[in-house]
Formats: sequence, structure tokens, C-alpha cells
Amino acid sequence: MKNTTFNDRIKKDFERKWWLMEKIKKLSKYRSFILIILDILCIAFAYYLGVVLITDSVFKLEMYYVRRLTQTIIVSVIVYQIVFHLAGRYKAIIRYEDGKDYFIYFILCMISSVIIAIVRKVFHIFMLERIKLIILAGIFISLMMIAYRLIIRYILVNDIVNRGINVNKTNQKNLLIIGAGNAAHEIIKTVHTKMTENYNIVGIIDDNQKRLNYTVSGVKIIGNRNDIVKICKEKNVDLIFFSIANIDSQNKKQILNICQATNAKVRILPGMKEIIRNKKMFDNLRDVEIEDILGRDPVKLDNENIESLIKEKVILVTGAGGSIGSELCRQIIKYKPQKLVMLDIYENNLYDIEQELKYKFTRIEIDAVIASVRDKKRLRQIFEKYRPYLVFHAAAHKHVPLMENSPLEAIKNNIFGTYNVTNACDEFEVKRFILISTDKAVNPTNIMGATKRMCEMIVQAKNKVSKTEFAAVRFGNVLGSNGSVVPLFKKQITEGGPVTVTHKDITRFFMTIPEAVELVLQAMTYANGGEIFVLDMGEPVKIYDLAVSLIKLSGYIPNEDIEIKISGLRPGEKLYEELLMGEEGLEKTAHNKIFVAEPLNITMQDVQKKLNLLNELLEKDDSDNKEIKETFKQIIPTFKEPEEVNKK
Repeated sequence: MKNTTFNDRIKKDFERKWWLMEKIKKLSKYRSFILIILDILCIAFAYYLGVVLITDSVFKLEMYYVRRLTQTIIVSVIVYQIVFHLAGRYKAIIRYEDGKDYFIYFILCMISSVIIAIVRKVFHIFMLERIKLIILAGIFISLMMIAYRLIIRYILVNDIVNRGINVNKTNQKNLLIIGAGNAAHEIIKTVHTKMTENYNIVGIIDDNQKRLNYTVSGVKIIGNRNDIVKICKEKNVDLIFFSIANIDSQNKKQILNICQATNAKVRILPGMKEIIRNKKMFDNLRDVEIEDILGRDPVKLDNENIESLIKEKVILVTGAGGSIGSELCRQIIKYKPQKLVMLDIYENNLYDIEQELKYKFTRIEIDAVIASVRDKKRLRQIFEKYRPYLVFHAAAHKHVPLMENSPLEAIKNNIFGTYNVTNACDEFEVKRFILISTDKAVNPTNIMGATKRMCEMIVQAKNKVSKTEFAAVRFGNVLGSNGSVVPLFKKQITEGGPVTVTHKDITRFFMTIPEAVELVLQAMTYANGGEIFVLDMGEPVKIYDLAVSLIKLSGYIPNEDIEIKISGLRPGEKLYEELLMGEEGLEKTAHNKIFVAEPLNITMQDVQKKLNLLNELLEKDDSDNKEIKETFKQIIPTFKEPEEVNKK
């Protein structure tokens, strides 16, 4: 019986507040009119109060004061209304106003008071004589305007939202905020005023011990990073908001690794650049990405040298629609080339990057060209027309399993396509050519890697006989590229699993696409011809651990909520990748993330012999995979079957 009575009271209380909220919603369309009336009443009462303080008469004023008071109030109402309308204050939503807005009200009242005093002086209007009274009234008006707005805000936010909407606590999500800075303040403010969300903020985490037990916007700081796991368990935290934007990569990685030990989903603020573009902190919160937990520091570039090679020059990018090619175009165009020529065989992706860049960079000439690097005649026409100064060669077939099934296509596109582009560069005296290579070229176990190794040979041999400076840049997997593992994992998690990993021990090097491209551009400035630049990829990452991290940071328990399924190694796949071969030395460059492998002692005659063997395969109608792999073993001594390597 008691429970029934209690529940009825809650229900009635909720219904009352809901009714009140609906009434306020209906009144909201008259918001400006209501605020104007209330402001006029504040002006009238403030001047009356000021006169009372001067005359010591509470109820009776001499007619002398009544007439002058009436005139002053009329003029003041007109001035205040003009100033407040010009400042757009009647369009502000009271529910979202804060200290900055209240300070603006005070300033506007002082400005209005000064204008009123000037009007009285200049036009000799029959008004109250004391300037001090006008200023004093302005202070009273500002205090009363701020006071009633605070009362309205309190009713709307605290009473209706916190008690009315959130009566049913069962739907609330317990929220923990990491970081006690301005971002946390903005997030808390948004959470407390957003009527569509249902969060219960349990506290704030901050590593500054001096801030312990202090509050941010009414929320208490309850511990540091070492307390995260304990607090999440005790308070049953559902969500963690990582609100530190200005933090180094290693510290971010450490904190996020701690968060993985909880069952909470983590959302994170990106870097300061993104926040500056969109100052609403809450809107900037996003899911944690793998790059957040890799802990890679931002790349520092020699922008002057990069710009000197690109500015006012014609730049050609092959494979411009792909993951690397499109990012190359995005970054190259920032250095203001005379013309950017984007070449690709796949029209859809090429169209997308063309439209993106033409929208952002209206003053730079951009040409999107449909062509295949296999077509020597078409390439020659393009080079003759544009006469590029720099060429970035990113066009390639890159998917390992697909190339195992279609090896001849990999040979045609990757090897002979690269050979065709290098010949065009040589003929039309391109200043510098940069090949985008891969770690799979090192001791290759698959057709794709073997073709890329052959491309590196072509580049180094061609450099010896050409005026063009030929170089290659070798790096590992890039996060978020077409067909890469991370987008696949995210999709699988969204669908409820399972997340598929080919082998529990498989490892890969990872780098973000923007970081890889930035280092490619930097390496380009160091090239004198013949180099294979090797990028510092950091420590290799176990793919299984990567899957576990993504599942945990999405708020799920691996192998309970989301299954991790071992699917078996794919054709041509090896357990680990390398960035350097045994016979290659490694030299430092001016950049701490870029190294140079010792060049191969290979001539164009050697390369031509290898190309002739590959061409024989293309001319035969019955070349099978076994024959193709035997040929690769002849031309690339480091080529091995994946079974030989994976035994280790």
C-alpha cells in the first residue's frame, strides 16, 4: 500500500512537471515579448527604487519627481530596447545562458545608461537631473535582469529536466569525465542543459592532486588515473568522456589503456585543431580510434622545403582516388601548386576527391584524369600535355588475397604500370619521382609484395640512367585505408560480431594515413635519387590485441558480448612484416622518423632481363600460380612461400 502511494506521488509529480514543461513550451513562442515586458518592469522599478533612495520616501513622491521619473523611464525604455535588440539578446535561449551572457547584460545596461545621460545632456529632455541616479539605476536594472533570468533558467533546467524528465533513474547512464579543464566544464554544462539526454555524472578524474575534492560546474573531482578502474566498478560507470584535448600521445595512450580495463564505453575529444573548428565540446566527442591508443606523436615537417618543391609547380599523382593517393592530393594542394593533376582508372573515387578539393581550393587549377598506368600511349599523352615537375606514384593493386588469385593482373598493373610511369618521367624530364612502396616488399611471401619489390628495383635502376631523381618510400599498414582491418573490425562490432582475426599471433605495423603522407612529402625533400626511404612505424601491433582494444573501448567484453573468431591465415599472408631486409643498411636523415636503406647494386640491364621473364608469363595463356611464383623466385631471391616463413 505504501509503495503504491509512493509510486502515485512520483507519477503525479512527474505529470505535474511534464504539464508545466508543456505550458512553458507553448509560451516559448512568445519568449521575446515576455522578456521585453519583464525588462520594462525592471527599468521602471529600478528608477523608482533609485528615486526612493534619494528622497527617503517609499510610497509618496512629489509631482516634480513623478513627471521627471515618467519621462526618464520612457526614454530609458526606448534606449534599452534599441541596445538590447541590436545586441540580439531577445533571441538568446535562457536555458543555455552562462556567466559570459550575464556579463554582457551588465555591459549593455552600462552602455544604455551612458547613452541616456548623453541624450539628457544634449537634448535637454525633461528628465531626472542626477547622472549618478541614471548610472545607479543601470546597475539595478542589470542585477534584476540577470536575477530573473537565473530564476527562469533554474526552473527550466533544475526543476524540469533534473526532476521531471529524469524521474525514472533506470534509463540513466553513469558518466565519468577524465580531465578537469574547460572542456569538462563545457561538457557538464551541456549534459545539465540537454533535455534529450539522460546522464548521471558520477565525478571527474584529474591527475593534479591539488584539485582533488574541488568541483567543476558542481561536479566533484574524485581521483586520478590510477582510480579509474576502481571508480568505474564502484559507481557502475557506463560511459567515460575523455575531455583532455591538449595531451601528449603517450599519456593519452596510457590513460586509454587503463580505460580498457573497465566495462565502460569511451568517447574522446580530438586534438585542439578540431576543437577550434567546432567550439562546442560536446559535439566534438567521438568514439576512440585505434590511432588514439597507438600513442604516435604528431609529425614535425620542414614546410619551407616542401613548399619550395611544390609551390607554383605542376604535380602529378597516380592512384589519386585511393587512400594514400587522395591524402597526398589533400596535403600537396595546401602548398599551392600551379596545377594538381590527379590520375586514376576508377572514376568514382577520383570524382569524389576532385569535388572535395575544388570546393575547398577554388583558386588552384585541378585536373582529374581518367587513365590506366598500363596504357603507355595514354600516359605519354598526359605527360606531354602537363609536363609535371613532381610525380607521386601511388597507383597499385594492394590487396594480398586478391592478387594471389589474380597474379598476372598484379604484374601488369604494379610492375609494368610502374615501369611505364618511370619511362614517361624519364622522357619528359620530370624533376623527381616518388614510388609509394610497402613493408610487404621486404622478404615477400605473396604476389603483391613481390611486385612491389620489383618496383623498387625498377626505381633504383632507372635512377642510374636518367636525369629524373627516382626514389621510393616504404611503410607498413595505414589505419582506415580501403580494405584495412580496422574499418572491418568496427563494422563487425557494430553488427554484434564476431570479429574475425586470421591468426592469434599475427602482427602488423600501423600508421595513420595523414602521418604516412606527411612523411612521404618530407622524404621527397631529402631525395637525390636512388633512395628507398623507410618510415619509422613504431612497435608492431598484434592484430588480436587490436581487436580486443576496439571491443573494450566500444563498451563490450571480448568473447562475452562480442566473439573474436580465428579464421585462419589467408593466401600469401605471413605472421609478421618487416621494414628492412638483412642485406640493407640503414642511415639516418634529418628527420627522426625517416631512414634510408642502402641502395641495391642493380642495373637497367638486370631489370630488363627480369621484365622479359615476367613478360613471357603475360604472353602465355596457361601461366599458373606455381609457374608465376617460380619465376618470382628467380627474379627476387628473397621471395619465399608463406609456409616457410610462418614456421618460425
